[in-house]
Amino acid sequence: MSAHPNLPPATELPSLSNPDRAKILDLLFEPSPALHSIFLPLTASQSFSTYDHLIAAIGAHLLSLAESSKTELLKELDNVLSSHPRLGEKKVDSAMSRMEQAAMLKASGGAGEDEAKVREAETLSALNKEYEEAFPGLRYVVFVNGRPRTVIFEDMKRRIARGDISEERREAIKAMCDIASDRAAKLQ
Repeated sequence: MSAHPNLPPATELPSLSNPDRAKILDLLFEPSPALHSIFLPLTASQSFSTYDHLIAAIGAHLLSLAESSKTELLKELDNVLSSHPRLGEKKVDSAMSRMEQAAMLKASGGAGEDEAKVREAETLSALNKEYEEAFPGLRYVVFVNGRPRTVIFEDMKRRIARGDISEERREAIKAMCDIASDRAAKLQ
């Protein structure tokens, strides 16, 4: 698969090899061994008519993990949720995440290195750190959808102030699924 492949029809997933199904999951979500271990069997044994149906099934399963009281299941979920790169990271492995973060930067007024951009980058870094201290084991996940950094900062502050890890997991799952649906639409 190239950096920006077209996705095969969702109905073909069960007939693909494990490595090819893993690449599709990586494109839609992010590279995550935890996601692979949970969902490669599902994509091998169950047919989905659309990627949105697949994403909804994954979201429903992740939400069921979020409701668990079992520490090992919550840790597995947190491993999936923390597979997304930090917003504003200089080195982002996923081509899809690089494009999404570039869109956020563009919505914030471009990629110039003026003083305001440096301050925004410092603010984002500090908020990422504060978030990860408030929610150990998680990374802030949001469907940026072209919104400027200032809007994202307010969302980060709201979620940190809320301080509810259960609600945070649910919000991160929704964001991951929204991101995956957007990516699926762009890659079909």
